[in-house]
Amino acid sequence: MRIGILGLGRIGAFHAETLSGLDAVESLVVSDPFADAAKAAAERFGAQVADSPEAVLAAGVDGVVVAAATDAHPELIVACVEAGVPVFCEKPVARTIAEGVEVLKAVAGRDVPVQIGFNRRFDAGFVAARAAVRSGELGTLHTVRSTTLDPAPPPAAYVAASGGIFRDCSVHDFDIIRWVTGREVTEVYAAGGNRGAAYIKEADDADTTGAVLTLDDGTLAVVSNSRHNGRGYDVRMEIHGFADSIAVGLEDKLPLRSVEPGVTFPAGVPHDFFMDRFTDAYRAELLAFTEVVAGSRPSPCTIEDALEAGWIAEACTLSLHEHRPVTLEEVRRA
Repeated sequence: MRIGILGLGRIGAFHAETLSGLDAVESLVVSDPFADAAKAAAERFGAQVADSPEAVLAAGVDGVVVAAATDAHPELIVACVEAGVPVFCEKPVARTIAEGVEVLKAVAGRDVPVQIGFNRRFDAGFVAARAAVRSGELGTLHTVRSTTLDPAPPPAAYVAASGGIFRDCSVHDFDIIRWVTGREVTEVYAAGGNRGAAYIKEADDADTTGAVLTLDDGTLAVVSNSRHNGRGYDVRMEIHGFADSIAVGLEDKLPLRSVEPGVTFPAGVPHDFFMDRFTDAYRAELLAFTEVVAGSRPSPCTIEDALEAGWIAEACTLSLHEHRPVTLEEVRRA
């Protein structure tokens, strides 16, 4: 198949490399506002360069991967759907939840699949955790703990345009909690603070947050996030049930040091970047997209899925600023 790529920054170039190595992908058509980025990708992967998204869609592509700036996501998703071309788009659907809802309305009723990029759904550990929960082997769940800790904060310009840590970072935890447990969040309580970069506070954001989510069956999910984790990039999940408990991310590259006498775990070099932690997941995610393009599977992460995680982020943002519990029903009505 022939795949178009819109946006060739860090993640777009990474996706181009991944796609070029998939057996199902015969050729790539790439486009980026910065001509040098498109030219570099073309030279590296033997891709055809197109000078605009419209030119990519006119080049006979079977599917399109959107890795452009967030503000461009709505227009590009809708353009692909209107052209009848399956589209994969990195999260978020749009800069705001309201804009995301408008995208959903714009593509409603059209038989063109849209896949949103929440890569943890394709990580082997999270896949195994979901299977364990769905099989009932853990018994009734009582607690889920989900952690995302970055080794260092992103640049000030990124933070200022990110919408805040809950919408930018924690949203991955929110999505994977829903996906693994199969439950919906009904209420949140969030807290946060700033112990590091001043520009994060100046952007009315927090660099470290905690949130307690109440799921619709009474299970409690505790989400921990920070922009300052000097030992490395730490993504984990614990799931505790009445019959058993399991963990995702408990492996030798875990960026956590034990001080128990005689304990040598973890023994590996800690993860220091999200692409290192999720290389295999990204490949599996794009492989799944080729199956979506081929019509052999439905979208594994729809716009509706992405918006559900977004509503949780909205509730946590409101809770952080107003120092109170917030229900999902409240933010949906706002």
